[in-house]
Amino acid sequence: MQFEQAYFFIMEKLENDLPSYIRYHNAQHTKDVMAAAEYLGQQEGITDQEMLLLKTAALFHDTGFLQKMSGHEEISCELARKHLPHFEYGEVEIDRICDIIMATKLPQTPTNKLGEILCDADLSYLGEEDYIRQSQHLFHELRHNSIIDTQEAWVLMQIDFLTKHRYFTDTARRERDAAKATIVKKISFGSSKKKQNIRAIHKQEMLVDSLFIFFGVIITAIAIKLFLVPNKFFEGGVVGISLLLSEVFHIKLTYLLFFINLPLIVFSYFIAGFQFAFKTFISILLLSLAILLLPDFAYTNDKLLISIFGGVFVGIGMGLVMRGGAALDGIEVLALYTLKKTSFTITEIIMGINILIFCFAGLEFGLETCLYAVLTYLAAIQSMNYVVEGIQEFTGVTIISGKSEEIKYQLVNKLGRGVTIYKGERGFLPGHFEVSSEVDIIFTIITRMELRQLKKVVAEEDPHAFIYASTIKEASGGVLSRKAMH
Repeated sequence: MQFEQAYFFIMEKLENDLPSYIRYHNAQHTKDVMAAAEYLGQQEGITDQEMLLLKTAALFHDTGFLQKMSGHEEISCELARKHLPHFEYGEVEIDRICDIIMATKLPQTPTNKLGEILCDADLSYLGEEDYIRQSQHLFHELRHNSIIDTQEAWVLMQIDFLTKHRYFTDTARRERDAAKATIVKKISFGSSKKKQNIRAIHKQEMLVDSLFIFFGVIITAIAIKLFLVPNKFFEGGVVGISLLLSEVFHIKLTYLLFFINLPLIVFSYFIAGFQFAFKTFISILLLSLAILLLPDFAYTNDKLLISIFGGVFVGIGMGLVMRGGAALDGIEVLALYTLKKTSFTITEIIMGINILIFCFAGLEFGLETCLYAVLTYLAAIQSMNYVVEGIQEFTGVTIISGKSEEIKYQLVNKLGRGVTIYKGERGFLPGHFEVSSEVDIIFTIITRMELRQLKKVVAEEDPHAFIYASTIKEASGGVLSRKAMH
């Protein structure tokens, strides 16, 4: 049996022909298994003839990965039967080698001593210090083949496998069981700690959301009871409808707010999910109670002040509630529902509903009341947008310049910003359409207050650089939380 020649033949294939995603079952893994098998074989006292068969089985045991991952043990045996006769292995030896290889198929089922040794050698990394790195390589392979999707699922799979796994040889149990148990504890502790961190983050988020909702409800209730109700002022949305119906039919505002929003909360469950619907229900219930408990008190009789500041405070309150993941006005939920039934946009639907409210207010209480209602509504919308988007409203900036390297350097190293690069071409000017050159198109995200600073930095490198900016409604991740940039 010409083992050395077979070794160089197979190793060349493993080093050159394995797919790039194979990071664990690679040539180095085969070398490690062969070394572990030889060591265990020596400790277990096998003969020289058995050692040769064992090392050959270790050499071929993962050659099936040259073709595919699923069923690689059977393919490894096929390759052994195909190639080993060229290296003077007989049929009896090849049968024994294939029997040893098939023992490594999970769940491992060795039928003899050599099979037990190869099984332990194949999983010897379970009790080694290098376990974490090796396991990450295996995770990459499994994820590539859609066997597992997330790191969390991989951790649970590892804990389950390590807990159930048992080494077959006395040597492996004696030398590796303790280290394997330590790894299980380490992984379990890391998983438990991560879960605790996630729960702590969720609790913190719930507390922040609750505070947003609470203060939002209080501010909205104060605006309604101190500005709008005592002076018979209106605004848009369900609040405006409730105020109108309260004045016309003399029904308590607190009941109208709650019962008109109730069917919209039901709609929100199907459109936005249980959590949003539950938070919205609690928010509207609290608003109804706050309006019921607060006394009627006209803070001012100046119609302009009432219109502007009443709208501003309503907008701030509703904006805070939206930051908390809920809504105080079900009009947007109704718009989302109507959107599925019509070809109108959400903005058009909301505007149409509010126009009907303002027209009814104008017919019932006069044109002046209608105009003040529009002004109140506009003030509320602007302040609500400001609260939701904040002063740190994000702006996406694209920069096209022949000096992109210098600009990238300044943005990243001088301003501490993150950038994303697109490959493009510049040129194609009138009269010189055939002239163009490759260029790095730079994209970054800043706040609107930082736009002037960025323009100044770019102008210092290239006064003729083309810059355009656009508003981004929401952005997260990257280095935004640290530098308010992408």
